[in-house]
Amino acid sequence: MENKKKIVLITGSTSGIGEACAYKFAAQGFSVILNGRDIRKLEALKQNLVKKYTGDVFLLPFDIRDRETARKAIRELPENWQAISILINNAGLVLGIEKEFEVNPDDWDIMIDTNIKGILSITRWVVPGMIARGEGHIINIGSIAGDAAYPGGSIYCATKSAVKALSDGLRIDLVDTPLRVTNIKPGMVETHFSLTRYRGDKEKADAVYAGVKPLTAEDIAETIYFAASAPPHVQIAEVLILPNQQATATVVHRKA
Repeated sequence: MENKKKIVLITGSTSGIGEACAYKFAAQGFSVILNGRDIRKLEALKQNLVKKYTGDVFLLPFDIRDRETARKAIRELPENWQAISILINNAGLVLGIEKEFEVNPDDWDIMIDTNIKGILSITRWVVPGMIARGEGHIINIGSIAGDAAYPGGSIYCATKSAVKALSDGLRIDLVDTPLRVTNIKPGMVETHFSLTRYRGDKEKADAVYAGVKPLTAEDIAETIYFAASAPPHVQIAEVLILPNQQATATVVHRKA
């Protein structure tokens, strides 16, 4: 795939899978649009990418839950940044391990607004341009959690089930276009994910990966790039990627 002048937009790019994607695509010669909430982290990442790869980097600092800001930011991109070829809908999170009937309703809103509505907003403002240009790839970061619920995760699992449905539905809607849609579904990946879930409790977050060699953010970025770099007639619709010691969301072999 010719990619020297292609543009990739990555949401949630300041850590974890999003950050790993930024490095991977910049290394392959892409121009990179970085989205995130923390402007300082975005600026630091941009500095590192430019220094390492001498590539083009543009910053879009906003919370994807803010629909109007997202619309305005994408609509007002400079002309030379408007032709987005790849959209990586990566921003997402999980909060807490409470039972469904015990979860703080404010946490419902954060997870649903980020994991579902955020994807909808960014997709809504980016995909029409892709259709007009006759080229584009939407890559949504789902989860194994979208395949089956597990204890203490029903709302998060519901949001990732929604990501699968949105990915499948968008693929149907775009079947008469050259655009492609991919749903990447990681299992256990050691990032800030668990630290966020446990609200900064590092001991509990580290225990999630005890006795297991989990995936890394770089592993997922490699898989995302593999899907993106397939020939134009090849659409990798869905990828479930697990560490070798994991079989399902709840079946994990932990070494002593």
